[in-house]
Amino acid sequence: MSKKSLYKQNIIACVWDFDKTLIPGYMQTPLFDAFGIDEKLFWKEVNALPEIYQKKGTRVSSDTIYLNHLISYVKNGILEGLTNAKLRELGQNLEFCPGLPELFPLLQAITKESEAYKKHNIQLEHYIISTGLAEMIRGSKIADYVTDIFGCEFIEAPMPPHFSKQEELMIKLDFEISQIGTIVDNTIKTRYIFEINKGGNKNPSIDVNAYIDKSDRRIPIDRMIYVADGPSDIPCFSVVKNNGGKTYAVFQPENDAEFAQNDALLHAGRIHSYGPADYTANSTTTKWLSMHIRKICDSVVQECESALSKSIQEPPKHLHKNSPDNGIASDSSNSDLELFS
Repeated sequence: MSKKSLYKQNIIACVWDFDKTLIPGYMQTPLFDAFGIDEKLFWKEVNALPEIYQKKGTRVSSDTIYLNHLISYVKNGILEGLTNAKLRELGQNLEFCPGLPELFPLLQAITKESEAYKKHNIQLEHYIISTGLAEMIRGSKIADYVTDIFGCEFIEAPMPPHFSKQEELMIKLDFEISQIGTIVDNTIKTRYIFEINKGGNKNPSIDVNAYIDKSDRRIPIDRMIYVADGPSDIPCFSVVKNNGGKTYAVFQPENDAEFAQNDALLHAGRIHSYGPADYTANSTTTKWLSMHIRKICDSVVQECESALSKSIQEPPKHLHKNSPDNGIASDSSNSDLELFS
């Protein structure tokens, strides 16, 4: 008897980067605008920090050192009173690329196009994995269309030393972000690919590092499409592409340098294709995504039908005297009892 799989594996995942993929620029812009911060100066300082700290003998992550610099702005009063709630509120101001968020439900509707897709209850889920701020994404207009969001997070009121020994804790009334809770850099993003793959985001008891047979994983990687904007996403492109999934890079239509980067990724074998960050109905990007979602749907149907046919045995037949099968006639009263066993 074959082992029954934990999941039916009829779910497809579109996994999205955020900055310069779903939005034209960087999500921190509304934050800087709200507090009157010079955005160019902030990023200039951030880009200089790795070398400054390196000279002091400290290695830092160039992807996420900006989080520390944001906290420095909070502690020095420039971002005084910045909370997670404020970040979520500012997320409402994010402007998305053309065709979003309308594209998300339109892609999901593809899984209902045919009776075969509906028969096997094929579904499409959207995920966002970003080195940006998860709370801002949660506050944006695209959040309602997304199954899960993975990004950097802050702690507002850290627990004090020896808190476990205290019966009552002092409650800090002036909440503001003061520590980093979760860091997502371009390498850690691959961890969340496997979270989605194994179903750890749906079932917290599943450790992302635990071995799980491929047939027991919630969303096989070959049923994923990863969409991002460029070279910084090479780790995720590699994981998805090398495991049979599809990879697609986008560029801002007016940016020739981004176009050249994507073309280099294609010729280096990192991605399957690329196109403009234009998600309107007739764009090449939307057509490419739609085509490959249908192809994955077709492969799910084929696999399900194949598994079904293998599990169904041919029912017993009445035998006759002239039958080549030993020439033994069957007793119809007994065969009827055995027919549905």
